[in-house]
Order: sequence, then C-alpha cells, then structure tokens
Amino acid sequence: MTRLIGKADRSETPASTPKPIILETQGLTRHFGKVTAVNNISISVEQGEIFGLLGPNGAGKSTVIKMLTTLLPASAGKATLAGYDITHQSMAVRRVIGYVPQALSADGSLTGYENLLIFAKLYEIPSKHRERYIKEILAFMGLADATHRLVRNYSGGMIRKLEIAQSILHQPQILFLDEPTVGLDPLARTQVWQLVQKLCTDFGTTIFLTTHFLEEADNLCDRVVIMQRGEEITKGAPKDLKASLDKPNATLDDVFIHYTGDQLVSGVNYRDTARTRRTAQRLG
Repeated sequence: MTRLIGKADRSETPASTPKPIILETQGLTRHFGKVTAVNNISISVEQGEIFGLLGPNGAGKSTVIKMLTTLLPASAGKATLAGYDITHQSMAVRRVIGYVPQALSADGSLTGYENLLIFAKLYEIPSKHRERYIKEILAFMGLADATHRLVRNYSGGMIRKLEIAQSILHQPQILFLDEPTVGLDPLARTQVWQLVQKLCTDFGTTIFLTTHFLEEADNLCDRVVIMQRGEEITKGAPKDLKASLDKPNATLDDVFIHYTGDQLVSGVNYRDTARTRRTAQRLG
C-alpha cells in the first residue's frame, strides 16, 4: 500500500539505541462511582512496537483503551500519545490514532467500499484522493475482490480486516485493537495476526492491543502488561517473563498463573460470555 509511511527497517536502529516513546501514561486512573476500574497505571510504548495488555474480563483493559482513545475521561493521572495530552489535546490525539473496538463497527447493509467512503469523509480525506486511497487499502487488506460486496456477506475474518482498514485509512501513528480476534476461527485469527505484524514491520505502525489469547500475545507482542482488578501486576517482553519462572518450556499461561494465582479465563460472568457470543455471531 503506497500511501502508508515508507517501509520501516528495524535494522536501521541499533538494538542498543532506545526507540522514541510514542505513548506514555503516568498514574492513569478511572473511577466509576466508588469502584476503581483502573488504578495508577504507568506504562510506556515505543514507536513501532506491538504492545499487549492482558488480563481477565473486568481487569480494566478496555477502560484503559477507552481513556487512551479519548472516549472516556481519566479520573486521575495523565497520558500522552505522539506528544499530545489525552485530556487537553483530545482532537490532536484522535488524528494520530486508529481504533478497532470489540463491538462490530462495519455496516452490513453497505459494501466494503461504501463503509470506507464514510470513514474517508469523517477523516476529511480530500475527495480527489478518496477512491484511490480506498482501492489501495482494500488491495492491501486482500479485500479487492469484495470491494462492492455487501459486508453482511463477508466472513468474520473479512469483516475484521475491513474494520482495520477503516481505522488506518488516515494513516494513524498508533492503532488500538481491542480483542481483535474474538469470535474468529483459527484461520481468520492467523490472517489477522499476519496483518498486524505487516502493519508494524513494513510500515512502522505502533500497535496497542488487548487480548485474552496468551498464544496471540506471545506470537505478536514485543512487550506486555498483565492487569488484574484494575492494577498492573507485571510487565516485560514475553520471553523475559517466561524466563523469569525458571521453568522449562514455560508459557505465558504459566506466567499469568504465577503472578495472579489464577487462570486467565477466570472471572468470566454471564454478561461477558453473552457479549462474546454476540460478537462471534456477528462475525459469522
């Protein structure tokens, strides 16, 4: 896709040279009445990395993303994205980010092209460029053959690709993905993984994702933070966290159990299960 920032060659920067910090939070906190959903989260994300936020339902992952994408005000603390403050420069933040929520964001009654055209207008992409940009991004996503097909007839994997296309049409520096593979079959999940890696390695897009799938985090993420009950309990590169256990063939599942004393899927209630199944049904 020619419009995206020129291919990023990670080898150009020596491993010992620190990469620029593109996202940083300091004491980020969110209260809902007397309930503290996110408590004093301080993290930093380097430019061009894939960063994962892990934890069970109710850990506060989606709340963190909603604050960082300016959809929800923070109760305390601060955060900056690409140098812009989420509280005082929210409009500037929105211009440099893309966001794919858990809920379905593509309109099934429209074609793939029509969905993207709406976003092109929302992002104020000049009309003379819109058609070319949309064709380029559909081709990049492997959706060129489905350009004029109604989205209700897309597979789950195709819908997720279209939603990612919607979110990067304006060339964001940071892409937020909230449970990007929920409801997808194994083949579609793998395709989304490959797409995320390509956005990062080929075009330098910084990826910030939440996931319940520890295998997904292990395959994709340069670094992760594990949350529980709104608080950060550990963070680091997956390989370093696994090595910290001093256990042969340790997995991220082992890491999570070690630091939390519980399985990642614990705490899933009826509402969470129903929501996940609704999403899965929508994605086909």
